[in-house]
Amino acid sequence: MGILEGKIALVTGASRGIGYAVAKAYAKEGAQVIALARTVSGLEKLDDEIKSFGGKSPVLMPFDLSNIDELENLGPTIASRFDHIDIFVSNAGALGTMGSLARSKMKISEDVIKVNLLSNFQLIRTLDPLLQNSDAGRVIFVSSGAAHGARANWGAYSVSKAGLEQLAYVYAAENETTNVNVSIVDPGRVRTKMRADAYPGEDPMERPEPDEIVGKFIELAKDDFVENGKIYNVYSN
Repeated sequence: MGILEGKIALVTGASRGIGYAVAKAYAKEGAQVIALARTVSGLEKLDDEIKSFGGKSPVLMPFDLSNIDELENLGPTIASRFDHIDIFVSNAGALGTMGSLARSKMKISEDVIKVNLLSNFQLIRTLDPLLQNSDAGRVIFVSSGAAHGARANWGAYSVSKAGLEQLAYVYAAENETTNVNVSIVDPGRVRTKMRADAYPGEDPMERPEPDEIVGKFIELAKDDFVENGKIYNVYSN
């Protein structure tokens, strides 16, 4: 019996990086994973890997989170198969382009804010009934050190992550008297494609792999984890 045996966990951005690692780790701990991402090939790879170690076959949901209006149907779609969700990991994110706000392209900034912030408004709206049906609902938002301070040239990404953290705090406050707990994880300097895009001159081998940080996500998903509305830093930014 794994730590998350019998749990149903939705992970966004599950086709690579941190989302892939978390989905795989949850499956190893016995959870039924619902994996959502844009990249079908990455989801299929995850499916193969989970099956290779005897995990429950994941439910694969290819979806682009920038399609905000269509996202409203996600909750009812999941509800047609499961009557609740125990764990929701909001991991999917978009970096956009690095550069000054004055020279940014509006369409790119709009897409970043849609994926990183606005989609999470919709995800909360559509998933909340399923989370409330859980005996111990756990929501984990993946943020970034870029949400804090003022980093030149981080533009829409920085703004969207700051907004995401405030969204998480508000949702946590609204669930003080429910069985749903909300956490924020700042993973720090992890070896991901997004990190490589943001720091092209950095040696990725100097950074930990996503598999090395999944322990925090498992801890936050457990029934006996009762803290609500807090942020956890895994590695320094």
